[in-house]
Amino acid sequence: MKTRALLPCLLAILLHGNADACGSYKVAYYDHGALSSRQADGHWRGIDHDVIAELARRTGCKLEAQLESRVRIWTMMEAGLLDMTTSGLTTPEREAFAYFIPYITTRNYLLLNKDVDAGIQSLDDFAADPRYKVAAVKSFRHGPTLDAWLARLRAQGRVYDAVDVTALIRLARIGRVHAVIALQTSWVPIRAETAAAGMRVMDWGHDPLVGNMVLSRKRVPEATAALFAQTIAAMRQDGTLEAIFARHMGPELAPAMLRY
Repeated sequence: MKTRALLPCLLAILLHGNADACGSYKVAYYDHGALSSRQADGHWRGIDHDVIAELARRTGCKLEAQLESRVRIWTMMEAGLLDMTTSGLTTPEREAFAYFIPYITTRNYLLLNKDVDAGIQSLDDFAADPRYKVAAVKSFRHGPTLDAWLARLRAQGRVYDAVDVTALIRLARIGRVHAVIALQTSWVPIRAETAAAGMRVMDWGHDPLVGNMVLSRKRVPEATAALFAQTIAAMRQDGTLEAIFARHMGPELAPAMLRY
């Protein structure tokens, strides 16, 4: 999926900028597996939290966290009521109200319940059997292939919209749906649990997805957007991003997450 690069002139602003005067911004996270999730001690941790913490440390900006649903995040971003969010996908409509700074690549998988026939070996196979339903997180973009497939099933009343990943997995566990669409960052942290439940993880050639830092055009100055873009680029270059990905996803998966 293509991402929109910030204008070169914005990067030039950085050379004369002052990180100490960066300011304070609200960053909205959402519940999504290795990206952001509540831990046993009650604290929220994940890839996005670590990236934001490092971004704040390097720039001197004060980046304050808040937790929201993904639907509410995009509603607030479009209305100019939120400064920033994480791991967002670009669309032409979204680019009208936000800057996008790429920092992570992932992909979707289909997790099939154990009662799905073994002969179901593709998206078309699944769609051809009207018994089967699928769940996806509401407002998520999944890439051209899966979004078109979901639209096809949605027209048949076979798609359940979940508010977040926790609700998504719950729908599968209680048998309300026969499959869920989950990002790699969603199912890897619970892969032992899904395997024990007999769920099959199907990689059917889904589109790579580039996650971006999303900054409000109304609320974040261009100079700050340029500063963040340059800082994220430096974090990729010096290995910081890969180290963060490895911490949460394992060293074998981390390199591919930098292919954007």
